[in-house]
Amino acid sequence: MMSVWLHRPRFLHLALFVAAYVLGCAFAHVLGIVPGTSIAIWTPGGLFMATLMLAATPSWPWWVLAGCVGELIGQFLWFHSPLPASLLMYVGNALEAMAGAWLVTRTCGRPVRLETLKEVLAFVVLGAGIAPAISATVGSATLAWFDIKSQTFTAAWPLWWIGDATGVLIVAPLALDVFHNWHGNSQLSAARWIEASVLGLIFLGVAALSLSGYLPFAYIIMPPLLWAAVRFELRGAAITLIVLALITTVFTISGAGQFAGDPESQRQRQIMLQLFLAISALSALIVAAISRQHQLAVLRLSQSERSLRELVETLPALIWCAAPDGKPIYFSQQLSGFIGFNVEDKDVAGTSRLASVLNAIIHPDDLAAVKKLLAHSLATGEPYAQKHRLRRFDGEYRWVEMRAAAMRSGDGAIVQWNGVCLDIEDQVRGRDELRLAQENLARASQAASLAELSASIAHEVNQPLAAIVANSYACQRWLMAEPPNIERAQKRAERIIQDANSAADVVSRIRALFKHSVETRTSTTLSSVIAEARDLMAEEAARRRVRMEVDVESNLPFVALDRVQIQQVLINLIRNGMDAMDSTVGDRVFGIRVRRMGDVVQTEISDRGPGVASPDRIFEPFFTTKEHGMGMGLAICRSIVESHGGQLWAENNEPHGATFIFTLPVDAAAEATVSRAAGNQSHAL
Repeated sequence: MMSVWLHRPRFLHLALFVAAYVLGCAFAHVLGIVPGTSIAIWTPGGLFMATLMLAATPSWPWWVLAGCVGELIGQFLWFHSPLPASLLMYVGNALEAMAGAWLVTRTCGRPVRLETLKEVLAFVVLGAGIAPAISATVGSATLAWFDIKSQTFTAAWPLWWIGDATGVLIVAPLALDVFHNWHGNSQLSAARWIEASVLGLIFLGVAALSLSGYLPFAYIIMPPLLWAAVRFELRGAAITLIVLALITTVFTISGAGQFAGDPESQRQRQIMLQLFLAISALSALIVAAISRQHQLAVLRLSQSERSLRELVETLPALIWCAAPDGKPIYFSQQLSGFIGFNVEDKDVAGTSRLASVLNAIIHPDDLAAVKKLLAHSLATGEPYAQKHRLRRFDGEYRWVEMRAAAMRSGDGAIVQWNGVCLDIEDQVRGRDELRLAQENLARASQAASLAELSASIAHEVNQPLAAIVANSYACQRWLMAEPPNIERAQKRAERIIQDANSAADVVSRIRALFKHSVETRTSTTLSSVIAEARDLMAEEAARRRVRMEVDVESNLPFVALDRVQIQQVLINLIRNGMDAMDSTVGDRVFGIRVRRMGDVVQTEISDRGPGVASPDRIFEPFFTTKEHGMGMGLAICRSIVESHGGQLWAENNEPHGATFIFTLPVDAAAEATVSRAAGNQSHAL
């Protein structure tokens, strides 16, 4: 009981509810045009149900009490029913309102705004379909019991049910909208006011013509009614429904409308009037809900797009989007600021936007490769990824990494391309500086090693050489003596031979420092070594815009090799080929081909440079064609290959370029082992 008192509504609200209830009774009395009955469209039912939908459940007793007061006043003023009959009919009306409000809120939850199709269908089926059956049953039984205007239960029930249902459909939506937006600040723009005014004039004109009988079909009013529902949603539908009900009332009471007639047909016309208003209300509410959901979906999509755009604009990356054919359609603010123009600024008559943008921002040396790879991605739908130089707004070119992927629809069709451009200028510069530092360090280490080696050789060889010189002079003196001392001269000659052998031993020990033991060699296929060398040189090849084409024959035999040494040979030959193509214009293609040739595995490394001027001399130590070369690289490569039992030589290509070829012998023991294993497996099968 205390909870009910705490939830007591304000007396002003209760008074307004009673006044509206009494006016609704008056409206129902006016439309009670069927001879011999007071049953009509019961508008208080819609007001009552909408109030309970919004009110807290503990406050319902207060609204039921206020509704009872409004019912008794209305019955006294308009219908003159006996007090017991009035109370019984109100019980049916109150049960209808409470049942409808409970069923709808139980199904849809609070608050009920009739903005979704679920809410509208629940309101129509439960609030305007099932709940009015309670009031119709109690009210029709009361009329029959008290013999009011000679009404029977079966004759009164259909009129009562459809009258209450129509009242709920017409009044409750407007009441819900008013209650929800009582303190709202929503205002229409000037354009919307003009549209609403034009729509109102059209609606009034069509309604007047159709309901007065000038137009043969009352449902001609539906187009402007649905227009209001689509453009102004629930509020537009609710207002037009109330206006339609008022216009219908005026023409019906005056007898000039399509729903007025002689007393014999008035009952059927009353049902047609109620059905007309109910169908109009049902159609308008459903269309308004669908329109509202569409507007909310568009709003959510717009908010999501705005949030995504704001997120994109805050990312430290250059974002762009393109149509399925590659036409740029969006540049982020960072990208526009970086390149100095917006996506539409490069539209030139006779040239596609894509070509104009690429010509404006891609470095001329990278443009052909970018267009080729981009055309391949657009044709196949494969992701695009490439490193190239991009022109900044101030004319400076910076290295960037461009990536793009296709966004597809449910059926797999490309909707658009989304791309990101990352500035890697500092990374490229840092890598180049690191490479230069490593090369300088290597040269310095090499010079230091050579100096240390030279000092070591000089120190180790100087002693036996000095002894050889001293013994040679002594031998000469003994031979020139008079008479010559042959015995002593022979001893000095023997000492010279010993010192020479000692010097040879020193040289042998130094050579041993540069020879790896054969124990480090393993039997493996050359394909894995080729793959490792290619991976090691892939980044440098991309930086120098060199494309490597590798053709390795399948099922290569095993070879015994020192993996590190062969990788050293491959990297040296690959880097020499790249150096040879530095001045090449056009495609820079570097080829690696590996195949078996009898008892050897032959590797061919070709380039498209100017070729080799002296194929016979380039393997000589200290012979070089490079400005800063030492002339030891190819000599070391040949030494390594020959230490493996192979050969290394060079050939010029036609019309240009050179091919370096080296062979390695097949590991006969490993091949025999593989053959035996294959034979055993075949025998087992």
